[in-house]
Amino acid sequence: MAMLRRLALAFFLSCFSCSVPSLASSDDFLQCLAKKIPSELVYKQSSSDFTDVLVSSIRFPNFFTNTTVRPLCIVTPTDAGHVQAAVLCGRRNGVRLRVRSGGHDYEGLSYRSVRPEVFGVVDLAKLRSISVNESESTAWVNSGATIGELYYAIGKNNSELAFPAGECPTLGVGGHFSGGGVGMLMRKYGLSSDNVVDAKLVNAKGELLDRAGMGEDHFWAIRGGGGQSFGIVLSWKIQLLHVPPTVAVFSISKTLDQGAVDIVTRWQVVGPSLPDDLTMRVKVQGQEAMFLAVYLGTCSSLVATMGREFPELNMTSADCRSMTYLESTALSFTTLANIGTPEEVLLNRTSGLDISVEGKSDYVRRPISRAAWNDIFSWFKKNGSGLIMLEPHGGFIGSVPNATTPYPHRDGVLYVIQYLVFWPGANGAAPQTWLHDFYDFMGQHVTADPREAYVNFRDLDIGQNAVVDDVSTFESGQVWGERYFMGNFRRLAEVKAQVDPTDYFRNEQTTPPLLHRRN
Repeated sequence: MAMLRRLALAFFLSCFSCSVPSLASSDDFLQCLAKKIPSELVYKQSSSDFTDVLVSSIRFPNFFTNTTVRPLCIVTPTDAGHVQAAVLCGRRNGVRLRVRSGGHDYEGLSYRSVRPEVFGVVDLAKLRSISVNESESTAWVNSGATIGELYYAIGKNNSELAFPAGECPTLGVGGHFSGGGVGMLMRKYGLSSDNVVDAKLVNAKGELLDRAGMGEDHFWAIRGGGGQSFGIVLSWKIQLLHVPPTVAVFSISKTLDQGAVDIVTRWQVVGPSLPDDLTMRVKVQGQEAMFLAVYLGTCSSLVATMGREFPELNMTSADCRSMTYLESTALSFTTLANIGTPEEVLLNRTSGLDISVEGKSDYVRRPISRAAWNDIFSWFKKNGSGLIMLEPHGGFIGSVPNATTPYPHRDGVLYVIQYLVFWPGANGAAPQTWLHDFYDFMGQHVTADPREAYVNFRDLDIGQNAVVDDVSTFESGQVWGERYFMGNFRRLAEVKAQVDPTDYFRNEQTTPPLLHRRN
């Protein structure tokens, strides 16, 4: 507790010692951009389209309020040179940049600041090209593309090629890959970041580098070390992977009266140990659990496997549907009632500002008891809008050494929990209180020392950087960093010290540089 109080005091004092650009330097920054980037690609706060561009990728309207610190301007580059110019102008005039691809950061840190500061946003939405090389089974994808667009481009090029990534089609490639990339193929092929073979980024000096130019330590850090810490990644070369011409999917709901508690309790052991061709996640909401699966095989084989491995679910051939992998991604694995959804839905980038969301995460390494699951289900009687998603690990992802990439939650992990709560509009005091109380309750059932968390489900409640002498402190970063990255956090901080020692790429939860003077 004494350590936490010292860190809290350091954070409080840092709010008064941070370097804030003057009005003159802000003007100089905008003038610098005007000289180097076409005016139609830069939106100042005074621009008539500024709000529309800002809102274009805001997924959580609770961050679109008067209390949110908004950017000085938004740069929408169409080539690498524009990004380099923005970095050089920012460095020269003391204005930091935040980077947005899909806008799914759970804390909105890609386009807003929690603390008073002057900053610009580089919005990569116009950098979204995808080039598939079928002969090499590779693709180059720009960070501004969405996961849905990537799935569509791959599947339309060759229905027997795929890429392991998330279920939400509007996720931006840049942020998703930067944090790891959990998804329905990870038990077979690993995370998104496990399958990145090259990248192009603009570093803190404004240089454009590929894998060879940045070096292996830097390349290691960007593949799971969290967005915005190590530069602006413009594009990724990914290894595409083979799937059969058709896959089998099912979604089966079980209520409490149908034995949901017993089946979820059993799933904790079965889900991570199934053949790696089969991934079955669970959504718990209200008084039921929905089991959602994709299998790289036929329905007949899936029925046999489920009968052998998980008879408690009572899955039959009537529950199964066969389709291409691309068609399965268009369903988003929520319900088979949406079969027939056109694949073009994956290309939809729009979202409304009518529903707000807050999320948290946990990892489970020991099965939660049946009695505890009874208690967990009782929480959902208190709030019908809350839910949890259970994503199984095991398979290939569990066989990869923890230090291979910054994502460390591998060996021994049964599953990751994503907690979500929804509410209309921006005022969500009651559902947010429910979420925080439920998360506190779950602490006794999940990992501890540290209580692990997934960086792509960013959560400022677990800690924020303190800034001293205009650099984030390593000690404050450890509080949250070791929960996201565990034993890999120190190496990330060492890489940060090599590639960005002045902490130019910074937000409230970017990796701080491990400088010798802080040891």
